[in-house]
Amino acid sequence: MSESFHQFNHPRRDRRCRGIGFVLLLLVAAGCVPKSESDVVVYSALDEQFAAPIFAAYERGVDHETGVVAKFDVESTKTVGLVNQIIAEQNSPVCDLFWNNEIMHTVRLQKLGLLKPRRWSVAAGWPTDMIASDGSWCGFAARGRVLLVNTEKIKSKDDYPTSVRDLADPQWKDNCALARPLFGTTATHFAVLRANDGHDETLELLKQIQQNAVVLSGNKQVALAVAAGELAWGLTDTDDAIIERDRLRNVAIVFPDQQPDQPGTLRIPNTIAVLKAAPHPVAAEALADYLVSAKTEDRLAMGDSSQLPVSRHSDYKPRVMPSYPVRWMKVDFEAAAEGWEQWAKEVMEIFPD
Repeated sequence: MSESFHQFNHPRRDRRCRGIGFVLLLLVAAGCVPKSESDVVVYSALDEQFAAPIFAAYERGVDHETGVVAKFDVESTKTVGLVNQIIAEQNSPVCDLFWNNEIMHTVRLQKLGLLKPRRWSVAAGWPTDMIASDGSWCGFAARGRVLLVNTEKIKSKDDYPTSVRDLADPQWKDNCALARPLFGTTATHFAVLRANDGHDETLELLKQIQQNAVVLSGNKQVALAVAAGELAWGLTDTDDAIIERDRLRNVAIVFPDQQPDQPGTLRIPNTIAVLKAAPHPVAAEALADYLVSAKTEDRLAMGDSSQLPVSRHSDYKPRVMPSYPVRWMKVDFEAAAEGWEQWAKEVMEIFPD
């Protein structure tokens, strides 16, 4: 018999152990077997094909002392579904760590008080707009909001659109596109513009765009339509744009709003957040810092989606990036999320089903 067993070989301890054993039997009978404290439960809105290898690498790196139990939602509304599950489980939390592939719904959880403020172990020079004001989330591995141009329909670079506002330019009427700005990164984009430029100005811009541009169901559909030559150009994300360029379609990627009097290109990060009532907080925080490391960002930058590292210590330049430096838009995502429900109603009036 082991020494550890003998430490419990005492009448009072025997009774205590029998009591614990009885509780465990009840839990087993109820189908509620507690997981090891070394496990960390992650709800991931990033696709399994991208996230699972990173989780596996982390497990190997800690000699499998921590196991990652991941839940992926494959529905089209996966981010919303996972967020709603976290909200529903807030009194009996299951999730330790939330990996979101965007940011606005992470801010929604922050405003509900469901995320844990913490100090993030990130490299020096991390952009201030990529960390929550209270430290409850950290942004990394971003996607850029870019213009995808069909080079057969617009042959000269001098004629390329250069700004998101070109979606409202009459010269492109019915020949440019965007995703319906009620979901995903397009919704986030215009919420950011509302915070930066003002409510009324952004609402007026959306009305002009609605009258001028083709509205499609998603960023992927925009990229496909441009690559097929159905439209001259469209607003989409770098991960959808690079797919079409990798397929050797007649397309060019433009990072918009780069002039001194323009706001810069918006980048929308993945976000990591530890739940405030995480069942396994120590394991969750260790994994959180691993996920926002330059090593993880490099891995995502090398992948099919060519995501954009935030860290200055990243060694890999994503192939989607241009040869020239890109000026990024300065963003207050928390301000952009204010009044989200009322804003969404107003946008829906302009872009009804």
